Amino acid sequence: MTIVGTPTDLAAGYAECARLTRAYGTTYFWGAVLLPKSQRRHVHAVYALCRLADDIVDAEGATRFAPAETRQALAAFRAGFARALAGDPPDATMAAIAHTVAECDIETECFDRFFDAMAMDLDIAGYDTWEDLCGYMEGSAAVIGEMMLPVLQPLTPAAREPARALGLAFQLTNFLRDVGEDLGRGRVYLPREDLDRFGATPWPGTVDDAWRNLMAFEIARNRELYAEAHAGVAMLPPRSARCVATALKLYAQILDRIEARDYDVFSDRARVPTWSKAVTAASIMVAGPPRVA
Repeated sequence: MTIVGTPTDLAAGYAECARLTRAYGTTYFWGAVLLPKSQRRHVHAVYALCRLADDIVDAEGATRFAPAETRQALAAFRAGFARALAGDPPDATMAAIAHTVAECDIETECFDRFFDAMAMDLDIAGYDTWEDLCGYMEGSAAVIGEMMLPVLQPLTPAAREPARALGLAFQLTNFLRDVGEDLGRGRVYLPREDLDRFGATPWPGTVDDAWRNLMAFEIARNRELYAEAHAGVAMLPPRSARCVATALKLYAQILDRIEARDYDVFSDRARVPTWSKAVTAASIMVAGPPRVA
């Protein structure tokens, strides 16, 4: 893989990746703070690629009113990434992303799975079963754990499955937090079998007992994924372990916030304050990765 990009271009590209991460992926940003700068920029680059692609399919009206244009935009972005990997990046940001892929030796097949999953959002508005949803998350979430793993330099190949579990845990948390926003895009990322089991529906945007029971079930499932992911923390070098433990703890706190809001994910987004993220990162930097029961 030949990467074309002057030091000036790469510096500008990595700066933009860092800006995107700080603006939109604060959990990734605060976790990456604990890494050496040489690794931190690679976390930013992987996040930026995923963010930019996700923004295309999540743009207002992208799938409900302009699916053809959205499909073309996603295909063009994917082609720009392929050009960058071939040594002809379309801009400085893509040059930095391609540089990260090459320097960290991230399997390019991971990105094929990712882009294929992004395209699924243009055709599929819901999933019948948990297994069906996991089929989507294989490419939209689990694979991101695989992309990040070479950046974190694991001590053993056994870290792969916990990394995938963390990707799944992060995305399920996003789905639970963003139910209201996703409805506006015409999508429901809660399995229909679960909705039917509890007699719940997100469409009225009403929190009733059926909705509370459904959300309690999904949050318990989510916490099981975090527990699986935590097993991989010990498989990483110390600074990478602190990075992952911070991101894990911060994202898991979103579930606590959803519970504290009585499972209301319609009226506003459950958030972990920036000051809390900073305190968590600082405490883990000093004390080391926390134990998760």
